This record gives sequence, structure tokens and C-alpha cells, in this order.
Amino acid sequence: MFKKPLSNLKTSAPLRSSVRRKLKQHVIATYNISPEIGDILVPEGLMSRRFATNTNEQGVAYWSPDGDPLWFSLAKDGDELIPTVYTLWKKYDLLPCITTPAAVIPVLMGGADLMIPGVVQIPSSQTLVPPQLVAIAQYIKDCPTTCGPPLAVGRLAVDLGKLKAGGKGKAVHLLHSWKDCLFNVGSKVDPPGVVEVQEVGGSKEGAEGQAAETVITGEQDEPSAEAQEVGGTDFGEGNPDPPADPAPRHLVQQPRPAPQLPKEEVSTILRNAILQAIRGTLKSLPTSSFPVPAGTFYSSYILPYRPAFVRRPVPEPDDSSVPPRNDSGTSEYPLIDIKHSTYKSLAAFLKVLDKQGILTIKDMKPEPLVMSVAASHSEVLSHTPYVSLRDIQLKEEKREKREEEEKAKVQEMEIKELWKPHAPSGSARFFSEGGFDSSALYTYAELKATVIKYITARQLVNAHDQSYVNVSQDEVLLNIVAGKNDSDESLEFLKREEVVQKLSEKMQNWYEIRAEGREPLLRKGQLKPVSIVAKTRQGRRANTLVSGFEPFLLEAEEMAEELRRICAGSTGVSSLPGKAVRSEVLVQGKQIKAVTDFLLSRGVPKKWIETADLTVKK
Repeated sequence: MFKKPLSNLKTSAPLRSSVRRKLKQHVIATYNISPEIGDILVPEGLMSRRFATNTNEQGVAYWSPDGDPLWFSLAKDGDELIPTVYTLWKKYDLLPCITTPAAVIPVLMGGADLMIPGVVQIPSSQTLVPPQLVAIAQYIKDCPTTCGPPLAVGRLAVDLGKLKAGGKGKAVHLLHSWKDCLFNVGSKVDPPGVVEVQEVGGSKEGAEGQAAETVITGEQDEPSAEAQEVGGTDFGEGNPDPPADPAPRHLVQQPRPAPQLPKEEVSTILRNAILQAIRGTLKSLPTSSFPVPAGTFYSSYILPYRPAFVRRPVPEPDDSSVPPRNDSGTSEYPLIDIKHSTYKSLAAFLKVLDKQGILTIKDMKPEPLVMSVAASHSEVLSHTPYVSLRDIQLKEEKREKREEEEKAKVQEMEIKELWKPHAPSGSARFFSEGGFDSSALYTYAELKATVIKYITARQLVNAHDQSYVNVSQDEVLLNIVAGKNDSDESLEFLKREEVVQKLSEKMQNWYEIRAEGREPLLRKGQLKPVSIVAKTRQGRRANTLVSGFEPFLLEAEEMAEELRRICAGSTGVSSLPGKAVRSEVLVQGKQIKAVTDFLLSRGVPKKWIETADLTVKK
């Protein structure tokens, strides 16, 4: 799929905390891992990039802050997240693993599918059916208890029974491999050490076994010349004997085994989870939501509805390997899934529920479909709701959302427009004659109160209409409001608001800005709003220009850097002509809303932001 470089690779955009949180919960539910492992596989600072393959297949990839692609999804598969080898190297057993000889690895790296004759070891899980995801690793000759790290990801093409029987045909449809073009977008690191398989899985020769539990072992030996020649790494062919006591390189597995409940109790819990899901969510879904593939139904409506609090399993008296555990804490949650129940397989579990009338299924290949649920079934109606893992998750999401909203709340700047009496214009005389402070700074409300006191003391209020002032009866007031082209007759009567306005025009403009955590700023001059203008430059290319932000305690370089990250585009800073201390920030694209939101987040009041879109043709 990624044999050729990705096309239409969009600029990376950082995920919001809420989106990353949902992504992590989706991974936890799908792959049945703990939240701690989820934080490792879906780290903070995750970024998304849209892409298209050389066959024009659309998808989205998720990049780590270090630049490694960790997950990808394809449009045809909906919201299914597929791990890359970078992710599998952090947790080897995230996917069931199939091994293949070293000679096959270079063929897979060329983009070929894995054929049945090339399969050596296979998982023993009875729930693994096509087209589920599997990992492919190198088989270590003469050492069946180890295997190489996962080097490819694909979809199982045939049933496990056919793989055991051997024959011809494709075993795995390859999606992604080590050293393909998706891998090469990342850091291109060498694969880590080999995996110690504590319980060997099944093989084509019929070896009995269970699903392998894996841990990461120490440094691998130098690659053989043959492996270097084909561009691969030898994980055991040249040195079949692993180190006797390897030191872990970076252990991601849980250091202690998870507690185990009896299989009958696990079966009961899973059954109750179905009843909880039907009663709480499934009954309200529209009929168009069905059918649902069995795998999706399991990950979306069974696992999340398991009880959040279960009893602590009591270890056997001679089992010193299981330390005491508490009932709280998701990392100590018992192994409650289908493979640890009496049903063994999801298909068998769903068939029992179908027979009992709780839901209906349709037996299809590669997996059954859940066609409907019986919301009126007696067991559903008599089910006593409990606190589920999903409830805890939703509660945690709400709490984190509230915390984010509280953090996002920025104290809006307090901005005061002020006026000061000015002797050359004559306004200072008005204040001195009226007995007011001629050196003080006045707000508009204080200026209005001063005018009312002045006209009241001198009985200048018009007797017929008290909203008017007899301006012509007071020489000082007449000189203040009179303009160059105004006649005495036109100024005989004026409204109070007009008097206040004309007085303010003959005073000095000042302004004061108070921001949280900053010293108050008091400056002379008239404060103007921040200007955000979208213009078309160089033909059809649109840019957004931001100016006049300096009085609002914002710095050009810092602002440009933040907008570059937010808008995922280039930015620039330049000095405005004739204004040495004023700058203009240019943002690529039409970004009026993004810039406005940024200014609001920095406490700039909305009334002090002016926008204009000059790209729209009139």
C-alpha cells in the first residue's frame, strides 16, 4: 500500500486534547489495553495529517511529537485505527503475531502479501478471523521461544484452520511494513531486540499452544552479512541462541500478571455487559445503525459496558507471583474478555445470545453481523444497572473538559478610554471655571457627570426640554462647543450628549489597559482597535494581515509563532511604513476567524477587534 511516496500529504495539525482523549479511549477499547499503555501509544502532542496513496486511497495518519507515524486509518475502513511498526515496537503483543522465515522479510518489504507457504507460527486464539489485523515477525530458527519484532501489519486472509493445514494462497494482505514509504516519513530507526515467547503459539505442523505473552528482551547481536545485503536485520538466523540473561531495553508490558477470575464469572460479566449496553444505549439507536459487525459490536458495546468495579480475585495459596491488589485502579482490572470466558470465541457467545432471543445475528464471512437487539427482553428489563467502565470514562472526560474550559477562561483586559483637560484648546478653562480638577483624567461617564454639575449649577438647563442645554447663555461653555464654522444661532441650544461629545473632542486622549498578571498600562493617545484584514496578493493567493496589536500587550514575533501553529501555515512579521515601533503580522490564507479567536484568548475584548474581508468580489 505504501510502496510509493504519499501524495497530497497535508500540513500536520495538532490534535485538541479532547480529540486525542477520544482517540486514546478508542484504542484502549479496541485493543483491550490499560490507560497507562494508552498514554504511551497515543501520546500528548499527537498530530494528524491527511494523505493519499499512489492508488489514490484516502486516509489519515497520526504522528508522534517526534515525527514518527504511530497510527493510520483508511477512508474505506471508517474509523478503524491501524498501528504502524513504530507503535508495535512499543507494545509487541498489541496484535496477534504470525512469524515467517528471514528470507521472506525482504519480499514483504517490497510490498508483497504473505503467502500460506511462508507462514511458520500462527496465533492459537479462536477469536481471530479474517479480516482482522495481524502483525508479521521474523521466525528465529532453532529457537522457537523467541521471534523478531513486528515488521509488518496486514489483514488475515484465511481462517486459522486453513493456515494450519497448509496449501497455497494468500495468508495476509499486507497494509504496511518496515522501510515502506510510510515508515520512511518517520525517524527510520532500526528495529529493537527480539521477543521472548513465554508460551509458544500454534504452528502449521500442529504444535499445541496458547496465545503468546511477550516481553522485550535486550540488545540484539550485530546483523549478519546476508541480512545487511538484502536491507533487513537478522533477528536470530546467524545467532540462534539468545543471551542467557538479557536486560530489558524498554519494557512496556505490565510488570505483574493481571488478576484472573474464574471463566464462569467472566462469562456472567460479559453477559451483563450486553444487557447493560442494550438497556442504556442500544435500545435508543435507530434501525439504520444495524447491522453491526461482530468485532465492532464487541469493542463498542461489550467491553466498555463491563463493570468498573469487580471483586478482587483471590490468588492460590502457593501462587506467590500474584501480589496483593486493590479493587480500584484500571491497571489492576482483571482479565475480563471473551478468550478468558467459557465461550472461548465471540461467534459462540453471540450464537448463545441469539438462541436466547437477546439479540439476532446473521452468520456471515469473515465475521457474523449483529442484526438487532431485543430491548423488551425480560432479562434486559430486569437488569439492574451498575457503574460501567464507559460511565467512568465519560465522567473523566467531563471532568477534564471542565478543567480545560477553566484553564481556557482568560480574564478579559479592562480597557478605559480617558480624557484630560487641555489648555491650548480651551477645555482646561471649563474645568477651572467650574471648580473641577484640570489635571485629572476623566472617563466618559465622569465627563458626563461633570457637564451635568456645571449646567445645573449655572441653571443652563432648557425650561421647555430638559434634555437640551442653553449653551449661548454661558460664555465658557459656548467657547468650548463652538467650531470654526458654527454660528451663535446654531449653538443656542444643544443636547447634553452633544455638549459632552464636543467637550471630549477638545481634550487630550489617554487610555489605560489592565491585564491579569501585568502592570497597568497608562498612555497618551487615542486607542484604536486591532485590525484584521484578509487580502488577495500575488494573483489569487489570500493572506491575512494583523496590525495595531502592540497597545494590547502583544508581541509580533510571539504572535506570529502562535498563529503559525494554530493555522498550520506560514507567517511573517514586517514593520509598518513610517511607524518604527509598529509591526504587521502576515498569516498565510484566509484566517480571520482563527486570528480573532487567538486575540480573544489573549484577553482582547471583542469590541476592540475590527475585521475586513477584501477577498470577496463585489
